[in-house]
Amino acid sequence: MNFRRCFNIKQELPINEQIRANEVQVIDEKGEKLGVLSLHEALDIAYERKLDLVLVAPNNNPKVCKIMNYGKYKFEQAKKEKEARKKQKTFEIKEIRITPNIDKHDFDFKAKNAKKFLEDGNKVKITVRFRGRELNYVKQGETVLNQFIEVLSDIAIAEKKPVLEGKNLFIILAKKS
Repeated sequence: MNFRRCFNIKQELPINEQIRANEVQVIDEKGEKLGVLSLHEALDIAYERKLDLVLVAPNNNPKVCKIMNYGKYKFEQAKKEKEARKKQKTFEIKEIRITPNIDKHDFDFKAKNAKKFLEDGNKVKITVRFRGRELNYVKQGETVLNQFIEVLSDIAIAEKKPVLEGKNLFIILAKKS
């Protein structure tokens, strides 16, 4: 039985005795090529310099190894990933559900909540739910959505025109940049 993971497991690079090859192309810590050496000679050079021999290109022929401080390399990679995650912009889509014959007070309350969500940096999906025979009054639902767009026009823009899916008419609003 195969299980798929929801996250990527970063594959560790083979180092020192984990490398399985007779001859390897060696690059030193300064980036200079030392040429093709036997694995034993390459390991001796790495141990002399108190560094690790890391397999960086296992598919090449001969395999390419680099002499480096592997612990420091892994630390730098983790630091870069953390920085990349920090710079990613994440947002949620908050949904507000209404009916086509919404009352004035309810409309104002929902608009105030939508404004708060937009100011927090989230997108807002406003859904008009049609029940029973209300589906005959799609124009009334569009009017309510257009009122929402009008009320929130100072801080939000509609990403696309209202879309009817089944018994729901919705629109997505995003904060103006």
